Amino acid sequence: MTVREQLGAVLFARVAGDEGPQRRERIHGETGPRRFGRDDPIQRVHGDAAMFVGGLRALLLQSLHPLAMAAVDQHSGFRGDPWGRLQRTSGFLAETTFGTEERADRAVRIVRAVHGRIRGTAPDGRPYRADDPHLLTWVHVAEADSFLSAYERYGGGRLSAAEADTYVAQTAEIARALGADDPPTDVTGLRARLEAFRRELEGTPAARATARYLLLTPPVPTALRPGYAMLSAAAIGLLPRWARSPLRLPYLPVTEATSVRVAGRMATSTIRWAMRPPG
Repeated sequence: MTVREQLGAVLFARVAGDEGPQRRERIHGETGPRRFGRDDPIQRVHGDAAMFVGGLRALLLQSLHPLAMAAVDQHSGFRGDPWGRLQRTSGFLAETTFGTEERADRAVRIVRAVHGRIRGTAPDGRPYRADDPHLLTWVHVAEADSFLSAYERYGGGRLSAAEADTYVAQTAEIARALGADDPPTDVTGLRARLEAFRRELEGTPAARATARYLLLTPPVPTALRPGYAMLSAAAIGLLPRWARSPLRLPYLPVTEATSVRVAGRMATSTIRWAMRPPG
């Protein structure tokens, strides 16, 4: 096995789990109608190494909603099993983006069933439900904005303005199936919805603890930590300025515009190279 293949196998195992290669074969090898094609923006974005940056940014941004954060903190194995949660999320994205309609619909039904069992009370006394359409919309908006922002800065290709709008519309199909409330269908609507959520966001102790865990003490093998640090810096650099202070994250415009961007491009280019199928 070459160095590239070894590194690719390690990275893929982290995001997809031990069954990742078999799952990938099933998802891509199944015959049947699919909602999205190889040239669709959603497949281009979700299949790119920039998703490593986008995923971290999404987790940081999502943590700012107190009710969404309470659901994760009280019901998820986030700190106890962060890679397991990442693997489940990446599996869902793969099935709904690249899988057959039957496989995608089954993945949505499973997630909806799980959401239906998650409910509780946040530290501020407010009740929450994971299947609340408003909360589902927040999670979707934070993800779609993060994935698109990461691809636009660190992706291996480029989207036109029309393709970016198509990406948002395609992700909205999945969000709507999960129960989100009128998800935005173009970039302008996505950014407006993100702005509208700002009045609900705050940096709770759980959110700040999650940020520290993600950025400072992740369960990453020693050999991968320098690369993870580059991805983390790139994710912070993509956060809106207003999202930094609640999480106690720095804003360093000169550094972010120079060395952080260079490091982010290096990290995503290395991942793209390592995970490219051989041949």
